[in-house]
Amino acid sequence: MKVLIASDWYAPVVNGVVTSVLNLQRELEAQGHEVRVLTLSSDLHTHEVGNVTYIGAMSAGLIYPGARLRTALASRQVQALIRWKPDVIHTQCEFSTFLLARKISEHTGAPIVHTYHTVYEDYTHYFSPSRAWGRRMVALFTRHIVAQTACVIAPTEKVRAILEKYRVSRPVYVVPTGIDLSRFAAPADPARRQALRHRLGIPAGSFVLTYVGRLAREKNVEELLACLVELDRSDVTLVLVGDGPYRPVLEETVRDLGLTDRVKFVGMVKPAEVADYYRMGDLFVSASTSETQGLTYIEALASGLPALCRKDACLTGVIENGVNGWQFRDGGEFSAHLQEFLDDGTLRASMAAAAAENARRDFSAEGFARHAAQVYAAAIEGEGLCQSA
Repeated sequence: MKVLIASDWYAPVVNGVVTSVLNLQRELEAQGHEVRVLTLSSDLHTHEVGNVTYIGAMSAGLIYPGARLRTALASRQVQALIRWKPDVIHTQCEFSTFLLARKISEHTGAPIVHTYHTVYEDYTHYFSPSRAWGRRMVALFTRHIVAQTACVIAPTEKVRAILEKYRVSRPVYVVPTGIDLSRFAAPADPARRQALRHRLGIPAGSFVLTYVGRLAREKNVEELLACLVELDRSDVTLVLVGDGPYRPVLEETVRDLGLTDRVKFVGMVKPAEVADYYRMGDLFVSASTSETQGLTYIEALASGLPALCRKDACLTGVIENGVNGWQFRDGGEFSAHLQEFLDDGTLRASMAAAAAENARRDFSAEGFARHAAQVYAAAIEGEGLCQSA
């Protein structure tokens, strides 16, 4: 098939949407499909690099940190994609590139398959003073977007349930996002692991709790800090890998709580180095409930890092309590599970092995692309199947 992927986010940006798009693009091409990408430029200049078309865009950081909006009409580039005649268009975002994808679809007849990556009701604080009003607007907006597609891909059952709550009018397929397991499957290098810990100033013998992700209000990192205070163990260090608009607030909170020696802010790291930070840790932690697919959770597990995360529907089938980690409901459960983990070396080893095995079994990028291609075929044939792919 000829597959056009349209996304407002693309490399070198690092987030879950970009990871998903890059893995999908690579694996679809490996399976013999012809793939082109339509995305936004990092500046006002429209250009093409290989099979990727970048449309001139400007910052929309006041709406959402890092967001961009299209400024160029890009008629020549859009016409070139129309002449290419894609068989299917896979949209990944609901704004700038979606509008261009719809135009290409109207001229070619190619169906639009849309992945719903973002649960916008968890982000209402960016655009609405009223959470209730924001949720109503999100539901209306989502129905409007989905009505223009042939079907929708939900990364998890959690997202499917949300779309059904919004009463969308198109079939919904659940296709878990896969990852490039080869990046995380290599065993940890003890010397490299120790050198990284030393560079961060982590005391010898300290247990490391690793968080990887954006530092944004909706990620609820403050709950992790509160749990660390309640734990009251000086031999546990929390390492925060990533950056974002909420970092200054978190740094101030760390100082106020007296956790300066026990919390390390790493900042943004290169994608090729992320695996090293997973391997450096003893346990992956997160208190977020705003995830739609939780790719960092899967990356951690694939690295052999068990997970202790806030209970959430997106973790169904990902974190199995007592096997490869736990899902906690409050600070008391967090502390109890962590204490059990810290005190039992045999448990730590068995959970690490189970984490890696479960990730390899269920979340390969190859399987992800294969399932996506099945959805494309159904959309092209006009099948109205509302079931898991």
